Amino acid sequence: MTPEDLAAAIRAALAELVAAGELAVQVPESLRVERPRQAGHGDWSSTIAMQLAKPAGMPPRELATKLADALGRVGGIAAIDVAGPGFLNITLEVASAGDLARAIVGAGSAYGRGDSARGRTVNLEYISANPTGPLHIGHTRWAALGDAMVRQLRAAGAQVAAEYYINDAGLQMEKFGRSILAAARGSEPPEGGYSGDHIDALAELLRTARPGVLDLPEDEAVAQAIAVGYPAQLAAIQHTLDAFHVTFDVWFSEKELHDAGAVEEAIARLRAQGHVEDRDGAIWLRTTDFGDDKDRVLIRANGVPTYFAADAAYYLSKKDRGFDEKIYLLGADHHGYIGRLKAIAACAGDDPEHNIEVKIGQLVSIGGERMGKRRGNALYLDDLLEWIGTDALRYSLARYPADSPLSLDGEELRRQTNDNPVFYVQYAHARTANVARLAAEDGVARGDGFDPGLLADPTEAALLAILADYPRVVAQAAELLEPHRVARYLEDLAGRYHKWYDTCRVRPMNADEPVTDLHRTRLWLNDATRTVLANGLDLLGVSAPERM
Repeated sequence: MTPEDLAAAIRAALAELVAAGELAVQVPESLRVERPRQAGHGDWSSTIAMQLAKPAGMPPRELATKLADALGRVGGIAAIDVAGPGFLNITLEVASAGDLARAIVGAGSAYGRGDSARGRTVNLEYISANPTGPLHIGHTRWAALGDAMVRQLRAAGAQVAAEYYINDAGLQMEKFGRSILAAARGSEPPEGGYSGDHIDALAELLRTARPGVLDLPEDEAVAQAIAVGYPAQLAAIQHTLDAFHVTFDVWFSEKELHDAGAVEEAIARLRAQGHVEDRDGAIWLRTTDFGDDKDRVLIRANGVPTYFAADAAYYLSKKDRGFDEKIYLLGADHHGYIGRLKAIAACAGDDPEHNIEVKIGQLVSIGGERMGKRRGNALYLDDLLEWIGTDALRYSLARYPADSPLSLDGEELRRQTNDNPVFYVQYAHARTANVARLAAEDGVARGDGFDPGLLADPTEAALLAILADYPRVVAQAAELLEPHRVARYLEDLAGRYHKWYDTCRVRPMNADEPVTDLHRTRLWLNDATRTVLANGLDLLGVSAPERM
């Protein structure tokens, strides 16, 4: 019996009580069962009696007792205990619990996917680094977490667009072009400009692609440098993200936003909403009306739009494209953006508590030393991939909450030991694959027999219990935007699998021992574990190797 089957049985029992006149309440369209927090409290728990007690007009424990009596007639349920104020603690028969192994194998990659987020339309924007240089370690954390959030939201049934906002307008692009041009001339970069191997490479590309560029007037030469350098640098960023298994549905250009007149249109729309005023020769958005610490300038007195004006236009673009929820993943230095972005949402007529969410990621360090381009110790994502590898890097970044400062030890992440979490989980998957290969050599085949009642060992009960919990973990990770929940679950699952492997044999001990249904049934459990490990790793963008 799967958790979904049990939830359906509870709904049916409620409907039976209503039909019999023992209960007057609206049967919920859906409900959820959960794993008990304490061992010995059954396989599954439900709080439905406490939820329905008030509308039913009876004490929750009395309702729970009625429901327990009705559920006691359902096949596959061994016992039901009413605990505390009205908890239902449900214990399944061994065969009923064990049948989950076959259900998981049958579901394959679909196991764990659900509909808890169905109906949600989400725009999730992350990284959005300036296209003026390679992605560095500060971008790496959101690259791993953002992509995992997208995967998990989709697994929960949401419609999600992963979006990269290209900051290709403004002063930084001019400095970028002047930096390339300076490198092509062999001179120092301008004040506040860019330097490094990537600038030198772009300078060489400029000289090759535009041989007469150094003879042009300065403004024309800068424009040529941007025209050559920008697409090349953006392509390099995209190549790096491809290697990191991160893909975007939308690459949104800030420059195109300006060129299309979207900024002016946004200001007009916000003015019509009554939140724009002219003051001191500038145009302001009264964001203090909605909790911001100060009003924000949209158009300076010199007629130049601010970055905030582009932010407002960009938000309206997301709204116009039909995204009910806009999620922004920003770096630690953007904490002040939370209030102003929520104020934009409110000024646009949205609910800032529902239509927008801003998450701030904390800093990542190597050996405890803060990394940063301006400190001269930048570590780029390409360097990390070459040093640590995609799987180890993605997993290690995903297993911690975004709001926790993180220090990585690259050499530790490279080690193939059980102390390395990514190795521990991947090795568990590889072990399941090896067990299946060796079982096949011994003539153990799933299709020849399945008797879930044979899965009676305590390690099998523990393994089945955590396998059953996987859909809940995925749904919760998606709801809370916390990919680390999946990673920590996988580590727990790997631990329980290794204990089961050490205790229970899938293969006969020797050639003289006949193959029995116990071997075959355990192979189902082995392969169910393999399925869940692979599915969970995929939600983190990490591979599930067959051999290690």
